[in-house]
Amino acid sequence: MAKHKTHTDKREMEGKETVEVFKDLDRGALDTERFLEKHAKTLVTVFVALVALVLGYFAYEQFYVGPRNEEATLSYLAAQKNLADGKEDLALGGKTAANPGYLGTYNEYSGTKAGKLSAYNAGLLKFKEGKYQEAYDLLEKFSSKNKILMALKYGAMADCQINLNKNEDALSLLDKASSASDDPYTSYYFTRKAGLVSLALKKNAEAKKYFSAIDEKYQDYDNGMSDSYIEMVKYY
Repeated sequence: MAKHKTHTDKREMEGKETVEVFKDLDRGALDTERFLEKHAKTLVTVFVALVALVLGYFAYEQFYVGPRNEEATLSYLAAQKNLADGKEDLALGGKTAANPGYLGTYNEYSGTKAGKLSAYNAGLLKFKEGKYQEAYDLLEKFSSKNKILMALKYGAMADCQINLNKNEDALSLLDKASSASDDPYTSYYFTRKAGLVSLALKKNAEAKKYFSAIDEKYQDYDNGMSDSYIEMVKYY
């Protein structure tokens, strides 16, 4: 009989616990309802603001960014055609709205890929004109996810600095160029150039570091010259 009573008590206790759980759930639901009632206006305002933000973003992409990207591309291609035709002055542009060229394309569409590439090309043309500081400033504005293009950018900026007699800065940029890309020839080319600039600056330890890297990693491109470069370090 006592045993039966124990089982009965246990079932009753479990039943009470279950009831309490559901009471807690009911209280939680009631609290949630009260919270929603109290803050309904605020929640609706937040929701509307989020929807407006999302719709605004898509509208911005579709009606502003998209058309501007297309306009920038057309402007860039017109400059490219002038360059291909040997009309470098027209390709550089920047003098009239009718012929924006690379300069005008960058100034008007700097936030687009075509605009940024225009800054790079304009920098190269300014370098060719011997306007090294202007070239450097334009090249500095260029950015890309393409690692080879970034390596070429740093290399061109280094050439500007060399022509401005800023060889220390040039060496720093060549170091960046040598490691910016996974392309072996690009890395070899700028590693070699960094070694030669190091030699000119009488930084023999750094020169040896670059030439040794060529000997270890880029023998296919070096034709055995790295040994000669390392030997040159002894006499500088």
